[in-house]
Amino acid sequence: MLEGRIQRPPRRVASGACSAVLQLEGAHQGRSQLWFRQCPKQLDPGWRLRVAGTLRQPKPPLHPVLGDRAAQLARQGIFSTLAVQRYELLERQTQPLWQWRQQLAGRLQASAGPRHGALLSALVMGRAMAPLPDAITNSFRAAGLSHALAASGFHLSVLLGVVLALTRRAPRLLRVISGAAALGLFVLLAGPMPSVLRAVLMGAIALLIRESGERARPLGLLLVSLLALLLWQPAWLLDLGFQFSAVATAGLVLTAPRLQQQLPAALAVPIAACLWTLPLQLLHFGVLPLYAVPANLLAAPLLTLLTTGAMAAALAAQLVPPLLPVITALLQWPAELLLLLVQGAAALPLAQLALGQPPLVLVLLLSLGLMPWLLGCSGPWRRWGAGLVLISCLWQGQRLIADELLELPVGKGNLVLLRHGGRGALVSRDAGPRSCSQAQRLRQALGLPRLDWVVLLDPVPADDFGCWQKLSSQLQVLPCGELSSPGLVFRSQVQVPGEALLQLGRRCYCLRQQGVSANMGALAACGQCPTTKGGPPKPASSAAARFSGAKNGRPCGTRCVTALSAAAARASVAAPRP
Repeated sequence: MLEGRIQRPPRRVASGACSAVLQLEGAHQGRSQLWFRQCPKQLDPGWRLRVAGTLRQPKPPLHPVLGDRAAQLARQGIFSTLAVQRYELLERQTQPLWQWRQQLAGRLQASAGPRHGALLSALVMGRAMAPLPDAITNSFRAAGLSHALAASGFHLSVLLGVVLALTRRAPRLLRVISGAAALGLFVLLAGPMPSVLRAVLMGAIALLIRESGERARPLGLLLVSLLALLLWQPAWLLDLGFQFSAVATAGLVLTAPRLQQQLPAALAVPIAACLWTLPLQLLHFGVLPLYAVPANLLAAPLLTLLTTGAMAAALAAQLVPPLLPVITALLQWPAELLLLLVQGAAALPLAQLALGQPPLVLVLLLSLGLMPWLLGCSGPWRRWGAGLVLISCLWQGQRLIADELLELPVGKGNLVLLRHGGRGALVSRDAGPRSCSQAQRLRQALGLPRLDWVVLLDPVPADDFGCWQKLSSQLQVLPCGELSSPGLVFRSQVQVPGEALLQLGRRCYCLRQQGVSANMGALAACGQCPTTKGGPPKPASSAAARFSGAKNGRPCGTRCVTALSAAAARASVAAPRP
């Protein structure tokens, strides 16, 4: 049982649960991460709670490509997680700044509508204040425009650019004061979060570079400022926001001026930022937004107009409320046009190109190969760089087509993923939302655009199939017989209770209740491993369909179902009989 104050608002995750951060008070000190199975209706920062549940240390990573969540929490000073069973509200004392920002977001949504108002609020204060539907958020991510929905350096650059454009003929001191006021306004609107403070500090660096005169050395100022930031907060070195902002700023300082000699500035800036952040994008996410440059190029005028208009609407809501409906009415059409552009770009084929997460050594090799081109070197340096890029691409291609079998303990059972020839398949003993979320992350990290087939050895309700159906069109629950694609086979073993055979290329594995085993005894129990033929996946008859009275598929008896999983007994009782 812990007591403390909510430090951050609850954040919904893919499994439907919510997480929040509790600043402890009383007998315990520090911070703990809270997990709610269902998101509370309202839980604002500053509220004091008494929570009871199971306290654990953060779990180690299931696989290196899934990220080390425990290390991420440790960098934030969080070393425990609490699965909340019940909580009691002790005091409602909302932080004044949070309450003001919440009221401002409410006014924008009341004036512009829930859809456009949430977008305007996100452009001003980040999507934490006005969560957008998951479909819109995913579309922004697929189009390479997720930075537009987070309080980041883009919003600050727009605000700072407008202020400096209005004061371009003013004395230097007035420009510096106006820029500092814009930085302070951005902190008030977005909140003093670490990402906001990083953006403000980087904006101050940019302002210093701009106003320092002709003898300014942008690279030297950037390096000194980054060193000062890391001396202040060393943990930021491993923070994704800091890495992306620092690398993107370096690209704007070093590469964008060279590209502007041959390309328009509107095209040179996004290309430079995308090229410099490409290694980090692959290292952390394993996907590449293929249309990020054209999408940013087309959306830049709309984002600039909407961000400026949203900030003007926020000021009007505080200073001149009657002017707010006029501003939001003018922003309706640009907001709708931006949403149509983003959703159209996200719907294009290969919008998110799954390349897999390469190892750190390969990313360093790719970065060294890109440097001669990004820094404007010529002669043999470019040839060496092209060779390093080619080696890194061939290396990653070989990793994507290699055979691999992974077994991860997720949920109530194991999750087994097979990869062969650039394709994959999945067998899961747990059909819960957390297992599906981990499977989706693993598929993306390994560079698998879609799985050939998915086998669930646990019956799930019909409304829980949506997450699993996104992984593959061939989804089978408690299948009997064989489900196969070239080099990937699942075959139930009717003769041996509790066992099934998995074939990966020319290798066979026995799937037991304890997990995957590849010793000779298990292979002998599974029988011989025949060679599969090419062609589309062969659907197996589903035990769930048999219990529901379906007529399609090969007949399957209770013995086959029991041999696969003990969960079939529960399904036979719960499912309707013909």
